[in-house]
Amino acid sequence: MPPKIIIKNLIKIYGKKHLAALKLFREGKTRDYILQSTGNVLGLADISLEINQGEIFVLMGLSGSGKSTLARCINRLIHPTSGHIYIDDEDVAHADEERMREIRLNKVSMVFQRFGLFPHKTVVENVEYGLKVRGVERINRRQKALETLEVVGLAKWADYKPTSLSGGMQQRVGLARALATDAEILLMDEAFSALDPLTRGEMQDELLRLQKELHKTIVFISHDIQEALKLGDRIAVMKAGAIVQLGTPEELLTQPKDDYITAFIQEVNPAQFITVGSIINKTVSLKIGQDSVGSGLKKMLDHNLQVMYVVDGHNKPVGLVKKEHLEMSLKQEYVLDKHNKPIDLVKKEHLETSLKQENEDLMAIIETDFPIIDASAHLENIFHLYKQGFPVAVVDEQKEFKGMVDASDVVTSLR
Repeated sequence: MPPKIIIKNLIKIYGKKHLAALKLFREGKTRDYILQSTGNVLGLADISLEINQGEIFVLMGLSGSGKSTLARCINRLIHPTSGHIYIDDEDVAHADEERMREIRLNKVSMVFQRFGLFPHKTVVENVEYGLKVRGVERINRRQKALETLEVVGLAKWADYKPTSLSGGMQQRVGLARALATDAEILLMDEAFSALDPLTRGEMQDELLRLQKELHKTIVFISHDIQEALKLGDRIAVMKAGAIVQLGTPEELLTQPKDDYITAFIQEVNPAQFITVGSIINKTVSLKIGQDSVGSGLKKMLDHNLQVMYVVDGHNKPVGLVKKEHLEMSLKQEYVLDKHNKPIDLVKKEHLETSLKQENEDLMAIIETDFPIIDASAHLENIFHLYKQGFPVAVVDEQKEFKGMVDASDVVTSLR
């Protein structure tokens, strides 16, 4: 799919002398120099990035880094000084106010840190508010609001006032209000930072659950690296209005660009965020109906493996075989040399021809009790699987074999 949001050369300067400040910036002057010379603040320093449809894209940085400015430029609550913001190929940076109102009502919704609920309205009235502004008839907007409250688990609280709800529940109402409009893009500005740690974790889990069902394009603003790593498909770390590094959680943890990024991640346990699928490096397998004992041994020799997984016709793992068992099986079939080794393992030039004739069934020596894990699982969930002494088979959402991971692979990645 094409990107949902494309940002090109976006610059935001706060102050009355923004043209003079813009000129200085384009001449290569620093943020501090521009401030001292013009009294203007460089909020965004030539930002260019793409946000994919259906991803959670996290803007992360310390206070004053420009993350909230960037998010508010997307829905034009803040006017950029220069540059372009394309949403579905429409440049909203230069759209008129009437068009921007339509976009905010129909395409881009925002969830704020402090909930922003109307205390005198009931929960359901708060959720249907965006639909009311859009002009949706009362019966239809009420039905949609109730359906959305069901999605976030608050249907029974529909007729209560927000003051009757806990902070986490109020934030769910704010989220439901954004979802009720069926907006394709959600901007979430420090949406969970006002919550206590336990409730915050619950809301993060809730957002991930909803995203699996709804597949929204979410721009999430945070100053918390743990939150960013947990939620983000990709993360843009900002400093002084610029992007220091943009990448996946695994890329930030394993390939920090500089000391600024390293400082952010130094207290992070990487095993909680690096996925199993990101460290696969052994993808070869044997297939039932295609590979024999002989061809399986040849593959092991070619790839220098002691263990290989066996897959069925749908590429789903059904077991594993050990090199030593294949060698023992072949000793019963082939003439041994003076060193008591199968001739075909010593004379490589004869091996290929003889192995093609080898039809012994792999199922006779396969081990069906083997460790298996989903590629999306984090490394902290894999350690206990090595008690069997085998590499772990890794599968995707369809349970198809993606490769295997040795314990040494895990240790290397964590280093």
